Amino acid sequence: MAKVTMPQLGESVAEGTIGKWLKKPGDHVAKYEPLLEVITDKVNAEVPSPFEGILKEILVEEGATVPNNAEIAVIEEAGAATAASNGSGATAAATATTAATAAPAAPVAPAAVEPAAPALPAAAAASSVPAAATNAATASPMAMSAPATHGPAGSDERGPAELAGNADARMTPAVRRLLREHGLTAAMIAGTGGGGRITREDVTDYVESQRTGQPVGRQNAAAAPAAAAAAAPAATAAAASTTTPAPSAAQAPSAAQAPRSPAPATQASPTIAFPEGADEVLVPMTQMRKGIAAQMTRALLVPHAYVQMEVDVTSLVRLRDKQKRDYQAREGISLSFVPFVVKASAEALKRNPTFNAHWTDAGLLAKRRINIGIAVAVEGGLIVPVIRDVDNLSINGLNKAIAEVSDRARANKFHVDDFGGGTFTVDNTGWLGTNMVMPIMNVPEVGIVTMDRITKRPVVVETPDGDVIGIRSIMNMVLGVDHRANDGAGGAALLRDIKAWLESVGPDTAIY
Repeated sequence: MAKVTMPQLGESVAEGTIGKWLKKPGDHVAKYEPLLEVITDKVNAEVPSPFEGILKEILVEEGATVPNNAEIAVIEEAGAATAASNGSGATAAATATTAATAAPAAPVAPAAVEPAAPALPAAAAASSVPAAATNAATASPMAMSAPATHGPAGSDERGPAELAGNADARMTPAVRRLLREHGLTAAMIAGTGGGGRITREDVTDYVESQRTGQPVGRQNAAAAPAAAAAAAPAATAAAASTTTPAPSAAQAPSAAQAPRSPAPATQASPTIAFPEGADEVLVPMTQMRKGIAAQMTRALLVPHAYVQMEVDVTSLVRLRDKQKRDYQAREGISLSFVPFVVKASAEALKRNPTFNAHWTDAGLLAKRRINIGIAVAVEGGLIVPVIRDVDNLSINGLNKAIAEVSDRARANKFHVDDFGGGTFTVDNTGWLGTNMVMPIMNVPEVGIVTMDRITKRPVVVETPDGDVIGIRSIMNMVLGVDHRANDGAGGAALLRDIKAWLESVGPDTAIY
């Protein structure tokens, strides 16, 4: 029997709450298949099974909070179950042979020993995950409420059994928004992601198939004939609908008017309703805000120092503008500036290894792997999931990894390995229009860099014929330094190397 233990979701997280078991005793569990959801102060993460086998016992019920590494379930591993089954069969055969030898005249009862039931195939077990996980998202107190997909928008005249996909399929909020924009429902799309999850590519493939009349790519190809008949009435119904709920007339355009590149779903401050006659209202602390408050209090005990530089990203902007349309068509996601800054940071950290480290009471703990945290604003707070081994990824690989983890962040559906082990943090506040941000350290890391808004400014440019005034795209960058681990000169050297990499980007810089 193998024991499943409570994982640690981040360096400062000491315990977790069982949000939802996605399997029940007796179910077959494939290795790395989602087994349960764990809730901490800041996140709601799916925990994969570390073993393949049969879930024999759940040791901790839903809603209970236990410390890291506490035993929470027992799994009978597939190999052990097979060996036990074989051993039982051999013993039964030997017993039957002995009995037949001792009493040859006695009739042998057929099926005297019932054969062991075969283990449930992993594929069959996995088919039950999407519905269970969807229910978990509804039941979990940390789960963000997903927009409703019922009503005239994206409706279809056919029965559920005739549709290609699963109406309860899992997907990120960005994918839900994409479905609404095209007047589609989840039932029309056959998801190709893990556990039947619908991806952005599944939706764009389906939409393209309707435009061109060609079969849907990937696994949706088999669903194209049935889904094609639904596209026209679905789109008409979506355009005619006035009953689909929207966040607010002031906050969100209608589905027909929604931009193709969705605006961030996070608002800077929650809406506060004042009862009639009340001059003040107490806004209760959420678990996320409690966690942020505790982490920020610890962080501000660290002596911070700051280094700021202006970076000329004119060539980077030109490269992105040149590549972004083809990239969007090819990959299905927009090309962001963030992966370029992450790549620049990784290359600079190789030259300044004392910033790729954690501070401990015993001293500086340098790290070989470069795992960069990406600060993501979500409803009600801020979280920092981690992209691992960023120095081994291309710009395209980084862009995809950042997009995926950001989608999981906003859906509050993290993987266990999205947290813990970060060695440096990149914070993009520029999309909100900031020009100068002084970041707070993500302890125990010893460095954090911010990206501010890219603005066009008149700049003195040196040319062979002398100085001229040119219009350049400039981005402020601020590096926060843990002054116990490094000094200002070291911080300036790191930021100088980040600046140099970004300013060296040109038309030949590789995206892939």
